[in-house]
Amino acid sequence: MPEIQILDSKTIDQIAAGEVVERPSSVVKELVENAMDAGANAITVEIKDGGSSFIRVTDNGSGIPAPQVKKAFYRHATSKITSVEDLEHIHSLGFRGEALSSIAAVSMVELITKTPDSLTGIRYLLEGEREQDLSEIGAPDGTTIIIRDLFFNTPARKKFLKTPATEGSYIADLMEHLALSRPDISFQFIANRQTKFHTSGSGDLKEVIYRIYGKEMAREIFPFQASDEGMEVEGFLGNPILVRSNRNFEFFFVNGRYIRSNVLSKGVENGYATYLMQHKFPVAFLHIRIDTQQVDVNVHPSKMEVRFHDNMQMLQFMESSIHAALHKREMIPQATFELPGNAAKTPAPKAVNLPTASDKPKTVMPSEKKEFSPSVKQENRKETAQPLKEAADSPARAAGLPSAPKKSVSYPQPFETKRLQASVEEEKINYGAEKTKAEQLTMFDSKILTKDAVKNYRILGQVFDTYWLAVYEDKLLFIDQHAAHEKVKYEALIQKVREGQADSQLLTPPAILTLSASEKRLLESYRDYFTKLGFEIEEFGGNSYAIRSVPCDLYGHDGAEFLQSILGELEHEKLPSVPTVITERLATMACKSAVKGNNSMTLEEMEALLAQLLTLENPYHCPHGRPTIITMSKYELEKKFKRVL
Repeated sequence: MPEIQILDSKTIDQIAAGEVVERPSSVVKELVENAMDAGANAITVEIKDGGSSFIRVTDNGSGIPAPQVKKAFYRHATSKITSVEDLEHIHSLGFRGEALSSIAAVSMVELITKTPDSLTGIRYLLEGEREQDLSEIGAPDGTTIIIRDLFFNTPARKKFLKTPATEGSYIADLMEHLALSRPDISFQFIANRQTKFHTSGSGDLKEVIYRIYGKEMAREIFPFQASDEGMEVEGFLGNPILVRSNRNFEFFFVNGRYIRSNVLSKGVENGYATYLMQHKFPVAFLHIRIDTQQVDVNVHPSKMEVRFHDNMQMLQFMESSIHAALHKREMIPQATFELPGNAAKTPAPKAVNLPTASDKPKTVMPSEKKEFSPSVKQENRKETAQPLKEAADSPARAAGLPSAPKKSVSYPQPFETKRLQASVEEEKINYGAEKTKAEQLTMFDSKILTKDAVKNYRILGQVFDTYWLAVYEDKLLFIDQHAAHEKVKYEALIQKVREGQADSQLLTPPAILTLSASEKRLLESYRDYFTKLGFEIEEFGGNSYAIRSVPCDLYGHDGAEFLQSILGELEHEKLPSVPTVITERLATMACKSAVKGNNSMTLEEMEALLAQLLTLENPYHCPHGRPTIITMSKYELEKKFKRVL
């Protein structure tokens, strides 16, 4: 048996460094979080070659007192906690005591720091944790840390770094998350001498979104706030038209820390469920504040994941509050005949229902000295309308239709900043102009999809045997008959399921279904849902069940196979409330039974279906997320005919 050896301190430090310093972005994360915890309200990060050759982090925080400079690089040295009990009440970000020690173990470090009450600063040089120099130096208040030649003494680890462009993109993502987490801090990010973004630190979250992701993103988001039993959430949600094909734009910050969470993602996506097409994901920038004892931030070494004390409570809170916020808004897409070459022209006034001043959320950030107040102005994106033709008017009854800021912070740095400061001031002017234009062009109209509004609709006819044209006040409406009927049928099915009155058809003889152990467990867990859906299921001995009745609206599906396919999909559901698999099946039933495109309809049929649509809670989208209706304003038409300029 090999003899047990005690490792030397150098080897121990490099092993510890491997736990903290995975790549250049890990270094930036530790240094920026330390700067934030030091009270800085302006932080600049500059990198070269993806951070592998050069990283500089400058802040205007409290600095490190001269007698404590060396101590800051000791293993497990920290000013954030004093005992194990403090881990249960973490409010700071960079409390991992081995961070500076681990970074110094695998790089060349230069530290320049000065406290406000000191006449001079301290310059401290280390090379692979070996002290090279400690001297006084003239410096501004705050701290600058320069990391050169990362992993110079561990070539095996340096070899596994990705290309500079890829490593730089990891740092860019990190900096975006940090800027979004603290709108009250001015963040500046420079890569290879190019400024990627520069926030003003005004406390306006929407301004940060504007600077990082542009005016189109900022235009399509709206403020959101909710609270319940010690949980508070606020920030911005994207209009349903602003969708993504992945979860990259679901941003969550718990007590000021950016995290990833299946619970929060599921809650947000469930809240948007009836507003988005399948396999599309919403845009959300949400800050959650919760008692530190109700959430564990030490689940993952990088603290990118958290565990809530009650996952289901958090999921249901997010789902219900987001659904309620979306339900209050008018979400009819604007249609225009605008050509690509006219994209830069000033947009026409938009008929949208925006929050009033009383709806503006009060912002209280967790563990921060300052507050930020999200702006409430936005506009709806335009969509291109289809060409029109004469309406058809032949009957179609086979589908079951009825017959009837503050200034940005500038402070001395070890590198030139005047040009960059001028750039951010210019951006502030542009952002202010965008906000002013939005305020001037926004029209506050009442909702037009309500049961009380139906008497003011005038249906002109049908085009392409698929779409209807209608007029409401000063708006021209385009309605998709299949999407509209599909939504009416879906809501009727949902209502029957909720009331336990779904129509069933008897199977003679009953279908026998043999299940696996996991499928059997799921069947027993969700038996009530299946009963409400229209299934009558009895045990048949062992792992077999007799299916005696199935829903009437299966439209060609085999009842037993249909049930087994649902159970198979339920195995992949995480934290289901009302399982989305079942609601998706209801949507499929509604789709198959709804009137299709290329079917002529009479005026009476259209009026009856429109009246049913306007009684729904969400008449804007079909169960699969497609819009049921789009609109064009009279102003837009007059602009195209040159009646207005």
